[in-house]
Amino acid sequence: MSVTMRLADIAAHAGVSEATVSRVLNGKPGVAAATRQAVLTALDVLGYERPARLRQQRAGLIGLIVPELTNPIFPTFAQVIESALALSGYTAVLCTQTPGGITEDDYTELLLERGVSGIIFVNGLHADSRSDRARYTRLIGRGLPIVLVNGFRPDIEAPFISNDDIGSLEMAVAHLASLGHRRIGLAVGQDRFVPSIRKTDGFRRGMAEHLGVTDVDGLIANTLFTVEGGQAAVQRLLDRGCTAICCGSDIIAIGAIRGARQRHLRVPEDVSIVGFDDSPMTPYLDPPLTTVRQPVREMGLAAVSTLLEEIGGTKAPRTELLYRPELVVRRSTAPAAAPLPVAADG
Repeated sequence: MSVTMRLADIAAHAGVSEATVSRVLNGKPGVAAATRQAVLTALDVLGYERPARLRQQRAGLIGLIVPELTNPIFPTFAQVIESALALSGYTAVLCTQTPGGITEDDYTELLLERGVSGIIFVNGLHADSRSDRARYTRLIGRGLPIVLVNGFRPDIEAPFISNDDIGSLEMAVAHLASLGHRRIGLAVGQDRFVPSIRKTDGFRRGMAEHLGVTDVDGLIANTLFTVEGGQAAVQRLLDRGCTAICCGSDIIAIGAIRGARQRHLRVPEDVSIVGFDDSPMTPYLDPPLTTVRQPVREMGLAAVSTLLEEIGGTKAPRTELLYRPELVVRRSTAPAAAPLPVAADG
């Protein structure tokens, strides 16, 4: 069979032109990831041996770095991304950080040693507004495709996939205001992290728009993204007379519920709590948690699609793709009761 006939067979099976087949076989850029995969699948189905370069890519590795697995939202991200990569013939190498363990930079070096085709960073060091962007510019400079999820940094020339954190908190405040709450607090992460900065901005906007309140500094408690962090933050906010609290994560919200109960307050009868993420456990909490759902599946699929486009030679826009969240109302929010007394220092 001639090379022309082979190209024709492959092109017919893949539903593309012979020129496109040629570009894929020769590793040329400008071919969409889905089209490229269709050509490779046609090669396999028709029994043709892939060129050495493409055989390597079929078994290619993709680095996936997440901050931790104790927060349920990150295993959910990992599951979506790993599954999408597997369907495209790639294997995810999952790297999870733990306090005092291997750092993101160490993981990056290990992934480079393993010859990964690209890396997806979920809520990585890029989300820290004080971190050095040089670690990412080095990767970009050596031509390694990367995609960054959440924590947009305009000084990093890479594709970003993000949840609309500002819109998320505006949505949460609007919900609580509609229930008659006027003294609403925010328990959120440290103010050096981009998601926390954006959530705080959204909270400020929501309070101004829906309640006409512009001085909210006393209603914001920065804390750790842990149950204990939420527990500590809620004490400060309750002392300031808050009848409702928006939280920067579902984990913080769990701590907030626990802290409210330590004060012998009922959720939601005495204080309403709104989480953030809609991680898998939230419907089963007591009470089931009202939360802002981060569109993890859509974001994970977009991150994979963008990375594969980059690997295939199609340069993705060096900007941020924002995904709209959804408010999921459950039983941790209710109409406002009488305002809580404000502590003397509040």
